[in-house]
Amino acid sequence: MPALPSRHVSVEIADQPSAWARAAKLGPTEDVLRALPARGQRVAVIGCGTSFFMAQSCAALRESSGHGETDAFPASEFPAGRSYDSLVALTRSGTTTEVVRLLQTLRNRARPRTVVITADPNTPVVELADHQVVLDFADERSVVQTRFATTSLVLWRAWLGEELTAVIGQGRSALTDPLAPRTLESAQFTFLGSGMSVGIANEAALKLREASQSWTESYPAMEFRHGPISVVGRTSTVWVFGSPPQGLLRDLEVTGAQVECSGLDPMADLIRAQRLAVALAETKGLNPDQPRHLARSVLLS
Repeated sequence: MPALPSRHVSVEIADQPSAWARAAKLGPTEDVLRALPARGQRVAVIGCGTSFFMAQSCAALRESSGHGETDAFPASEFPAGRSYDSLVALTRSGTTTEVVRLLQTLRNRARPRTVVITADPNTPVVELADHQVVLDFADERSVVQTRFATTSLVLWRAWLGEELTAVIGQGRSALTDPLAPRTLESAQFTFLGSGMSVGIANEAALKLREASQSWTESYPAMEFRHGPISVVGRTSTVWVFGSPPQGLLRDLEVTGAQVECSGLDPMADLIRAQRLAVALAETKGLNPDQPRHLARSVLLS
């Protein structure tokens, strides 16, 4: 079967470094500083699907940078009985049912203060949240989310004070770095991360599932040896985001798996995984713009 042409997703993957540069400038501005939580506040970051995985990365980054206790939850699993000063909702579409319902539940309460990071200013969440950050330049036409997710993470990192010029440069390189032939031929994929890159690993695995219907798993890197390593072999690729824990690469040699460990910033390396998802889809004759059983926003009755 001839490969179906991809349309929107490849364009949006390629545009990420440009969108990151805009978000990096936006992060330290007064409007963003006013909207996002103050240092020392207890914060929850919520989302669904890709946005939840970015929430995991955001939470790890804020807490590790000393800005305060930060937790991440799927919107449907937010523990309403806990006390938070601020809740930040990540949602590309602004219409996802679980996010809208949660913001409706929290509306008119003194705490938590609610903030939404979204791509569309004309959606329900903008009216429901106390504060809004709109990244309309990162919006997408594709079902499979790429540009908005990483651009939200860049905004967050810039807001926390990171200098991202080198990361943006790595992102541009990741658009053209060749993918290993064995990676393209693998039957099973495991993605590993630590700290902020646990969310990145989860997102990479989701991208391959959505776009190419591949068998993928993801774990915190140190958890991989506690059982999951038994599933990988010569037809597997194990992709490590960030610095691998001591001894991990040695242990992977025994399995015969293809190992990807680029040394890039995990967010830049995610671009390579996104490209892999599209390449695998096209190899299978799938259109990554039309993933099976998925829509751009999940709307529940």
